[in-house]
Amino acid sequence: MKWSVFIAKNFGRMVLLVICVSIVTFWLMKLSPVDPLQANVGQVALGSMSQEQIEKLEDYWGVDEPPVQQYLGWAKDFIRGDMGTSLVYRQPVTEVIGEKLSNSLILMAAAWILSGILGFVMGVVAGMNQGKAIDKVIKGYCLLISSTPAFWLAMLLLMIFGVWLKIFPIGLSVPIGVEAEGVTIADRIYHAFLPALTLSITGVSNIALHTREKMIDICGSDFMLFARMRGEKGFRLFQYYGFRNVLLPGITLHFASISEIFGGSVLVEQVFSYPGLGQAAVNAGLGSDMPLLMAITIVSALFVFGGNLIANILYGVVDPRIRKGGAVK
Repeated sequence: MKWSVFIAKNFGRMVLLVICVSIVTFWLMKLSPVDPLQANVGQVALGSMSQEQIEKLEDYWGVDEPPVQQYLGWAKDFIRGDMGTSLVYRQPVTEVIGEKLSNSLILMAAAWILSGILGFVMGVVAGMNQGKAIDKVIKGYCLLISSTPAFWLAMLLLMIFGVWLKIFPIGLSVPIGVEAEGVTIADRIYHAFLPALTLSITGVSNIALHTREKMIDICGSDFMLFARMRGEKGFRLFQYYGFRNVLLPGITLHFASISEIFGGSVLVEQVFSYPGLGQAAVNAGLGSDMPLLMAITIVSALFVFGGNLIANILYGVVDPRIRKGGAVK
């Protein structure tokens, strides 16, 4: 199988999964007990409207159409690039997604890179020193962090560094009272530091624990025992005999953690009042904003499935045996 065929098959599978995700999300939104008219107009204002005004609102938002017709109409517009108008923000969904996604990308990219590097290094060190003090410390830390809720850790860091020490701001993505033209990259990094640190800390544990287990298996393999008999030890042992073998599962875990970081960002952004995609998803869900919530779901699904696609492609780059004797040639 050629690279082009392999990539095309995986891309087609990703598109099919995105379609299934959109159908399930639309179905769950229709089952929601939240009334979009009451959520966005208000119960008092809705009660004071005439039946004719209510019918005009229903026609404007398309809530009086059959569900299948609503979904097909949404899908047709989405393919053309028209994501609709947000009921909560009263703006085109494309503008809302563009603004919120730019804020979240800074946050999630920093957390993803930092947690991946730290988790991989900690897992390798713990696995190669199984049973020693460093292994027990790393394992205990990871178990503690994995059982700690992300929102609790976010509030703890906010209280220590934002309220008590006053080192970092307590919220938002830009300084208060500063126009958009006056906001610098340093300002955005400064406001994103604590949320990114929270996501990094919570994302380290799973990668470190899984990498540790894989490294333990590699250290017990025959070729590692033979290398030790030849006098190899320490970093040279890992560099020549362990790195390539532990890198493949490390890539899988790292790209799979995209979904965890995105899910954690929803809670973290709420704590830090960070105007990102996660906070927009919460507002869209509470306001029954179907166009915005559907768009956020598709964007997040593309991130997750795209990450898995990149991981599959990198397999053949890291290990030539997969290209020669595996699925890709």
